[in-house]
Amino acid sequence: MHSKSTTRTSHGMKTSSEASMAAARSATQKETQTRQAEEERKVAKSDRTRKHHRIRFPFPRPRNLQRDDIVMVEEDSVKQAVLGTSVGNFMEWFDFGIYGYLTVVMTTVFTKGIPNSLGVLIMLLGFAVSFLARPLGGFILGPLGDRIGRQKVLFITMSVMAVSTSLIGALPSAAQIGLWAPVPLYVLKMIQGFSTGGEYAGAATYVSEFSPDRRRGFFSSWLDVGSYLGFAVGAGAVAVTTAISEHYWGIDAMVNWAWRIPYFLAIPLGVIAVYFRSRIPETPHFELEDPDVDMSKPRISKRGRWRFSIVGPKQRDERMFATHSLRGVFKHFHKEILLGIALVAAGNTLGYILTSYMPTYLSHELGESTTNSAMATIPVLVLITILMPFAGRLSDRYGRKPVFVTSAVIAVAAMIPAFMLINSGNSLAMHLSLIMLALPVAGYISVIASALPALFPTASRFGGMAITYNVGVSLFGGTTPFFVQGLIELTGNAYMPAFYVMLFSVIGGIAILFLPETAGKNLMGSMPAVSSAQEASEILATQQIDPKIDLDTMPVDAVTEAWKVSGTGEQKTSHNANDQQLAR
Repeated sequence: MHSKSTTRTSHGMKTSSEASMAAARSATQKETQTRQAEEERKVAKSDRTRKHHRIRFPFPRPRNLQRDDIVMVEEDSVKQAVLGTSVGNFMEWFDFGIYGYLTVVMTTVFTKGIPNSLGVLIMLLGFAVSFLARPLGGFILGPLGDRIGRQKVLFITMSVMAVSTSLIGALPSAAQIGLWAPVPLYVLKMIQGFSTGGEYAGAATYVSEFSPDRRRGFFSSWLDVGSYLGFAVGAGAVAVTTAISEHYWGIDAMVNWAWRIPYFLAIPLGVIAVYFRSRIPETPHFELEDPDVDMSKPRISKRGRWRFSIVGPKQRDERMFATHSLRGVFKHFHKEILLGIALVAAGNTLGYILTSYMPTYLSHELGESTTNSAMATIPVLVLITILMPFAGRLSDRYGRKPVFVTSAVIAVAAMIPAFMLINSGNSLAMHLSLIMLALPVAGYISVIASALPALFPTASRFGGMAITYNVGVSLFGGTTPFFVQGLIELTGNAYMPAFYVMLFSVIGGIAILFLPETAGKNLMGSMPAVSSAQEASEILATQQIDPKIDLDTMPVDAVTEAWKVSGTGEQKTSHNANDQQLAR
C-alpha cells in the first residue's frame, strides 16, 4: 500500500505547484504499477521463484520428493515376503486339490444312499459353501488388517486354515451318522472359507507392498505359483494315495478309509506354513502409515518473510489417506470394487474350471478314473506355475491391461475348440486342450495379483482388496463347479463350461479397459518403492516430467496457503474457499 500525503493551504485553495506535484505523484504511481506488473511476469517465468514465492496456488501443491521419502526394498526381503505368503496360498489350494480330486470318492462317503448325480451336486455345494463364507471373512478381516497390520491377520488366517483342513480327515461318514454326514463337512468348509476371506487378499496386499514398483507384477505372480503348486501337490497326494491303497488293500480302500490320508497330511504342512508365516515382518508401506496424525488444523511453516499453511496427506485427501471402515470402503471405492469383481470373475471361472471342476468333469462326464483325472491335470498345473512369472514380467514391461486383454481374447477363442478336444476321446487331444486352457489362466491370475491391490490406497488396501476379491471369487469362482455341473444336468450339453467361461471373459476384458494402468507406478497412498539407489536417483531427477510419478497419490505434505509478513502487518492470499477452509 502507498501512503497518501495531503498538504493543506490556507482557505483550502490549491496552488499551481501543488497541481504539478499531484501530476508527478500520478506518473510515479503508474510507473510503479508498470514495474510491479513486469516483476510479476518475471516471477511467473521463474521456476525457482514460482516454487518458493508464488502467492496463489491452483490446488494444494504437494512438495517434491526427497531421497528419504523413497522406500528402498532389498530383494532378499521381497523373497522372504513372497515365501512367507505363498505357503498360505499353498495350504489353501492344497485343500482345493484334495477336495476337487476326491469329489467322486467323497460323494460315496458322505452321500451314501442318495442318487449319484444328486450326491455329486451335494459335494460340489460343499465346495461352494466355503466360498459363500469368504465375503464375511473379507468384510471382517480386511478392515482389521488395515488397522492392526497385515502380518497379524495373515498369521491368524493361516492357523485357522491348517486346523480346519486337518479336521476334515476326522469327520464321520454317512455309514456312521447317515444323511447328517455333509453337515459337519459344510461347517468346516465354512470355517475354511472365513479364514481364506482374509488369506489371499492379505497375501496379495502384503506382496504388493513389499515389491519394487517396477517389478510388482513379477513378484506378485509368485503368490499364485504357491497356489497352483499347492493344488498340484494336493492332486498328487490323492493320486499316490489312491494308487497305493487300491494296490495293497483293494478297490474299496479309498472309500473305506484312505480318503482321510491326504487331509491328515495338512498337519505337518500346516506346522511348516505357520512357522514361515510367523517370521515375516510387517510391510514397509503399512509401517509408514501414521494413524495419529492430527487432522484438525494445518501447520504453519516459515521461510524468510513468507508464511506457508501446510497440510498433511489426510487433510489434503481424506478419501485416499484416511483409514476407512467397511462402509467407508464401499462409499469411496464402489467403482473400483465393481470393476475389480469383473476381473476376478473372468480369471477365476476359468481357473476353477481347470483346477477344481476338471477332475469331476473327466470322471463323471467322460468316465475317466480318479487316478487318470489327477495325472492328466497335474502337468498342466505345473505348466501354469512356470508361465505365471513370465506373464507377470510381461505385465511389468508392457502393462497389466494388454496382458489381461490378450488372455481374455485367447480364452474366448480357445474354449469351444478345447472342449471339443476333451470330448474327442483321444488322450493326446485331451492334454493339448488342457494346455490351451492353461495359457489364459496364467495371464489372468498373474495380472489380478498385482492389479487389484493397486486399485486401493494403502490405508484401505487390505479392506478394499478383501471385499473385491472375495465377493468376485465367491459369486463367480468357487460356485463355478456347482453351476456348471447343474447346467450340464439341466441342458445335457457338455459344452456348458466353455460357454460359461466365455461369458465372463468378455465381461472381464471390457471391465479392465475402464481401469487405470498401474504398471511401474507407486501404489496409491504410498511412496515410490525401488530396489536400487539408481532407481531412486532416476525418480528424483524425473519427478516433474515422468507421468508415472504422481505426487497427488503420495503421502506428502502440501501447501494450501501463503502470505508475506511486512513491517506493518501481514499480506495474506488464499486461492479459494476450499483453501481457507483447510487453513481454518
